[in-house]
Amino acid sequence: MSERSARRRSAVVVLLAALAAACSPPPPPPPQVPPPGAQARAISLPFDRYNFTPADISIIERAEDLLVRDCMRSRGLVWETLPPPAEDDLEPPNRRRYGIVEPEIARLYGYHVAPERPSVARRSAASESRTASPSEQERRAAYDESGGCLRQARARIEQGAPEVDSALFNQLITRTFEQSRREAAVVQVFRAWSACMRAGGWRYDDPLAAITDQRWLGGGPATDEEIRAARADERCKVSTGLVAVWAVAEKRLQEDAVRVHPETFEALKAAKDRQLETARTIIAEAR
Repeated sequence: MSERSARRRSAVVVLLAALAAACSPPPPPPPQVPPPGAQARAISLPFDRYNFTPADISIIERAEDLLVRDCMRSRGLVWETLPPPAEDDLEPPNRRRYGIVEPEIARLYGYHVAPERPSVARRSAASESRTASPSEQERRAAYDESGGCLRQARARIEQGAPEVDSALFNQLITRTFEQSRREAAVVQVFRAWSACMRAGGWRYDDPLAAITDQRWLGGGPATDEEIRAARADERCKVSTGLVAVWAVAEKRLQEDAVRVHPETFEALKAAKDRQLETARTIIAEAR
């Protein structure tokens, strides 16, 4: 074969490959991240009244952002505020408290945490971009612990809020959760759930053992095996009524804790309400 013929054949092969690629269907887009399911949104506990939910934190962070922007401008510097996330995109406060409870999340991601919803992802990307390479002057003005704009913003939002015993609150959150796992009704429903899982070939004593299985904790997307386990887990929770039984037990324990520590919880509620009121006022004034 002459050199010219070889080049012509090579060109034909490249052209055919290009045509094949052009005619091949594009790869399917990744599935759209579904919003948090009704199952997760329905889990409500007494301590929620005293703790900051993801929606509450979003309000406070938005107010902080606006205060920092104004503070930085007063110093001749620029601070790009972050786009606020849509409220429907924010995590429910108890989404994974009892393990996987949403069938669509189990189907798509197994036991993995679902990716951020679009507006939350945009905010995260903007935050990363903003903090990627600030100048030394911008860094000191924004983040200095002795008088930076962020510290000033937080002080403004916390002004007038009572002191709270957050260490005791955190201890009570952990203690009541662990106690709830040992309640007779919860132990019984764990056994029913475990038997349901065994019927599908999965051996776990309780849902926390399933979601923390080392096989699911590595990097990368969920495997087919993980997705099958997570879907079986969610179905067994439904068939045994596990979430309702567990939540009833934990609600009673949390209500008991509130009655035993009334002053602590009154201060927690007052501090939360005051900070949210201040934050909403700041946002309204910025409009």
